[in-house]
Amino acid sequence: MKIEIENSTVLLTGVAGFIGANLAMRLLHDTNKIHIVGIDNLNDYYSAELKQYRLSEIERLVAARREAGSDVEFTFLRGNIADRPWVEGLFTDYRFDLVINLAAQAGVRYSITNPDAYIESNILGFYNILEACRHSYDNGQKGVQHLVYASSSSVYGNNEKVPYSTDDRVDNPISLYAATKKSNELFAHTYSKLYDLPSTGLRFFTVYGPAGRPDMAYFGFTNKLLKGETIDIFNHGKCLRDFTYIDDIVEGIVRIMQHAPERKKGADGLPIAPYAVYNIGNSKPENLLEFVHILTEELQQAEVLPADFDIDKHIRLVPMQAGDVVTTYADTKPLERDFGFRPHTSLREGLRRFAQWYSQYYLQH
Repeated sequence: MKIEIENSTVLLTGVAGFIGANLAMRLLHDTNKIHIVGIDNLNDYYSAELKQYRLSEIERLVAARREAGSDVEFTFLRGNIADRPWVEGLFTDYRFDLVINLAAQAGVRYSITNPDAYIESNILGFYNILEACRHSYDNGQKGVQHLVYASSSSVYGNNEKVPYSTDDRVDNPISLYAATKKSNELFAHTYSKLYDLPSTGLRFFTVYGPAGRPDMAYFGFTNKLLKGETIDIFNHGKCLRDFTYIDDIVEGIVRIMQHAPERKKGADGLPIAPYAVYNIGNSKPENLLEFVHILTEELQQAEVLPADFDIDKHIRLVPMQAGDVVTTYADTKPLERDFGFRPHTSLREGLRRFAQWYSQYYLQH
C-alpha cells in the first residue's frame, strides 16, 4: 500500500536520538508540506548536550525550509512512551498518518546491569504505541496507515549461519536488549493479525556516522585514543561487524515507510497479518582490528590524532564478554527486491565523515 509522505502528520519517537534526528532532517528536507511530531524523553544514557545539538540542527533546517517557502512543521515534545495517558493524548491531538517508533533503551551491555530501563521503554513503551495505533481507527478516524519500528540485528544472537536472513529462526537471544527487540516483533505481528494494523520492523546493523551514539565502539574508541588511553578489542580481535552508515539506514527507512504491507483477508475472513521485517545492513562484515586501523587513519587525516600516532601501542586484545556476538552480517536481498535499494557507503568513507564531524564538533566547537 503506497503512502504519501507529503501532507502527512508523522509521529517520530526517539527524535533526539541518532537515527531519529537524521530521519527527521531527511523528511523535512525532501518534502514541501509535512508535520513531524517528534518526541523524546532526553534521558541521561548518554550526553544530553549531543541530543540537544541534534534537535538544534533539526530546528535550523526547519527555519531554512520555511524561509524558502516550504510548509514544513516540526513539533518537539518531551515525554516518555511508557506514560500511556500521555501517549493516548498525542494520538487524540494529532491523528497521525504514520508512526515511526525509534524510541528505545539501546545498548547490549547496559541491559545486563540496568534491565528495568529496557522493560519500561522497549516493552511497556512499545505496547503503548501499539495500543494507540490500534485505537486510532475508533470514532471514524482513518487511523495510522503504517507503523514502522526499530528492531535490531541483536535478535540473531549467536546465529551460526551467515549472512543473517529474516527467514532464520531468532528464538535464542543472548542479551535482554535482544529479547526486548524480538518481543517487539512478536507484539507487532500479533497486533497486525488481530487489528489489521500494517507494521514493519527494521533490523539495523551497527549504525555509525557523524553525531552518533557515544557508547558505540567507533565513538568510544575515538574519545579514548584522543586521551592516549588503551582500547579493548573483544574476542582477541576476531569479531566481525556489519557497519552501516547512517545515511543508508535513513534511505532504507524512507523507502519502507512509504509502502505498508498490504491488508488482505484469509479464507476464514480474518486479516492475514499485514506485517513485514527487513534487515538494513551493509552486507560487508569488517574485522574489528582492520576497522580500528581505518578509524585511526581517518582521525589522523582530520587532525584529531597526530600524524605519528601509533595505534598498535593503544590496543589490548581481550576475551569475549557476556551478551556480545562474534559476527553480524545482513542478508539484504528482500530489501533490494522490494525497494530496489541496498546500503553501499564504504567503511572508510563513513569513518572519514565521522572524523571530520568529530574534529569540528569537539576540537573546533
